[in-house]
Amino acid sequence: MSLCCPAMTGETIWLTPAAHRKLLDEIASLEGEGRLYASERIAEARSHGDIRENADYDAAKNEQGLMEARIRKVRQILDHAEVREVGATNEVEIGCLVTVIDEDNDETEYFIATPENKIPGVLLASPGGPFGAALMGAAVGDKVSYAAPGGVFTVTVAGIRPFEAD
Repeated sequence: MSLCCPAMTGETIWLTPAAHRKLLDEIASLEGEGRLYASERIAEARSHGDIRENADYDAAKNEQGLMEARIRKVRQILDHAEVREVGATNEVEIGCLVTVIDEDNDETEYFIATPENKIPGVLLASPGGPFGAALMGAAVGDKVSYAAPGGVFTVTVAGIRPFEAD
């Protein structure tokens, strides 16, 4: 699995139905109101005169470029998305919530998913990162070790359940 954004490498990217709806809403907003607003800002800045030394024009064009880059990224993700919910499982897989116990006996729950599925208030372990990749395929009771910048860490899988959106 690539550590790059899977959609940028042409790989299928898993999305929850909620994450898919959120990206569809975002693309609709960017391609509609976003482009209209950018166009109006550029026109307004142009009306101020010479564009060679016009900071408002430069800022508006830069903002437009950033927005168009985001549109391309979201389109790429949507074009390579597999929208599904995970069912009951005995092994860690993309889309489940995993409870782990660390070496200090602290218990923490993580959502195993790509960053596009991020949910405020829920910790995310990306399957493309060292921790998430180490958890993939583990079962309850398994000890999993992974290397991180702070060293090698070991956790015990204490629970696995499907993610359910509210």
